[in-house]
Amino acid sequence: MHSDLVATLVRWYEEEARELPWRRADRTPWSVLVSEFMLQQTQVSRVAPAFEEWMRRWPTPAALAAEPASEAVRAWGGLGYPRRARWLHGAAARIVEEHGGEVPSDVDALLALPGVGPYTARAVAAFAFGSRVPVVDTNTRRVIARAVDGNGDAAPPSTRRDLAAMERLLPADTRVAQLVNAATMELGAVVCTARAPRCEACPVAVHCAWRSAGYPAYEGPRRRVQATFAGSDRQVRGIVMRELRAAHRPVTRGELAPAWADAAQLERAIDTLVADGLAAEGAEGLALAE
Repeated sequence: MHSDLVATLVRWYEEEARELPWRRADRTPWSVLVSEFMLQQTQVSRVAPAFEEWMRRWPTPAALAAEPASEAVRAWGGLGYPRRARWLHGAAARIVEEHGGEVPSDVDALLALPGVGPYTARAVAAFAFGSRVPVVDTNTRRVIARAVDGNGDAAPPSTRRDLAAMERLLPADTRVAQLVNAATMELGAVVCTARAPRCEACPVAVHCAWRSAGYPAYEGPRRRVQATFAGSDRQVRGIVMRELRAAHRPVTRGELAPAWADAAQLERAIDTLVADGLAAEGAEGLALAE
């Protein structure tokens, strides 16, 4: 039903896709897995240099698993959500222990790895192994909502509905299906953006149901907006983690006090980092958890 849209989208992607390190011809399943962990809620521009450095240091799961988890957290730097680094380290260890050091290709096997959810499992299966599985992120959902359904924005996420919608766009050919998954995400990331879509530059404009309908405003249900980052506990947790990464010795709570004016909030952030297994507290102070 949407074969013309899909064909146009694939041609555009093959000619215009951004050159990103995890898309190179020499990519490995491990590099794809690392990139998917890093790209969770983090901008591409911040991920690219961190990814390059990570892959130079740990080119295989075995290389990462051989080092303490604290080194992974330290190398994570300012990417945010540092528990992702511990999950990735745990995934590397599991890959070595249960899969002979090779990233598994099966979605269910990928889901069994620490920190791997349904999106990441499908993305690795599709982009690393060429499996014909629908992969859906925020950009994908927005493109389908506009180009296919004629809505100005996507409704709140629904795993069953969203995967079914993407599945209907995938051709039988596995290679082309992989390109469709990637191209739909790319279009949403660089052209069909949330706040300022570049409709005049859109390669599928002639096939877009939203354009044909006259660009009606979205009037459906909205996703709940997250609290602002500035002044949040998440910001304070990030500040504490930055201090711990920079120190190569235990740091006392007293030494951390100048890092944040609200002492109660600082204590709460430290306590939650310890509870989450990202920091460890001993007699000499706090350090990244091993």
